[in-house]
Amino acid sequence: MLAFAGSDPSGGAGLQADLLTLAALGCHPLSVVTAITVQDTSGVVGVQPVAADWVARQARTLLADMAVSAFKLGMVATRESAVAIAAVIDEHPAIPVVLDPVLASGRGDPLGTSDVAAALVEHLVPRATIATPNSLEARGLAAGPGERTDALPLERCAERLTVRGAKFVLVTGTHEPTREVVNALYDAGGLVRSDRWERLPGEYHGSGCTLAAAIAAGLAHGIALPEAVQAAQRFTWQALAEAFRPGAGQAIPDRLFQLRAAAAASADE
Repeated sequence: MLAFAGSDPSGGAGLQADLLTLAALGCHPLSVVTAITVQDTSGVVGVQPVAADWVARQARTLLADMAVSAFKLGMVATRESAVAIAAVIDEHPAIPVVLDPVLASGRGDPLGTSDVAAALVEHLVPRATIATPNSLEARGLAAGPGERTDALPLERCAERLTVRGAKFVLVTGTHEPTREVVNALYDAGGLVRSDRWERLPGEYHGSGCTLAAAIAAGLAHGIALPEAVQAAQRFTWQALAEAFRPGAGQAIPDRLFQLRAAAAASADE
């Protein structure tokens, strides 16, 4: 598995969340750093993008040495990096691509230059096997010039992103005012499946990264996409249910809950 993402020194989101999730789900994670951040569980203080040629060099060096079963794309940081990553993907068209279009932190701190959203739509959405925006990201990516995003139905957002080339779009509902969290999977034909999950209390750092990485792990293991999406949601919900709060800000999902449960069961034998 090859993950492109920004580094999160808190271990809650970004590249560190991807690596923990992928390893927990039986994958050997390779990593390409797209940005270095200064952040904690409360928010992002600063972002230093990695030069696009270095992003591409990291990826191509790994891909020349090891076979990869799936790509997971998180924070891209700059238009130039989006173009560079798209070029790398084009060199490996058989590898599935999971795009988590990270545009801001949970607190709303921007995680890229102002033209990143347009670059994602132009260069990476068309190459995505599945894109996994939350409802805010879906509306931001799909809205036309001058269009009010708050009035844009989520199914219309998914339709527009599939028209742009994404084979599947999973719109997550954590930011919607619903009693349960409703996550809806779409393809070019419309709704494929809808899953409802108990809304857990509190706020979590890295939930979207965890979900997208878990989907990528499922695809790497050869699971059909709709089933991989459902299994990834189950894993993510449980990781959130077992979350811990090591700092003053958001809770961090426990991506190792399965290993802890297995260790506890072994100790009881």
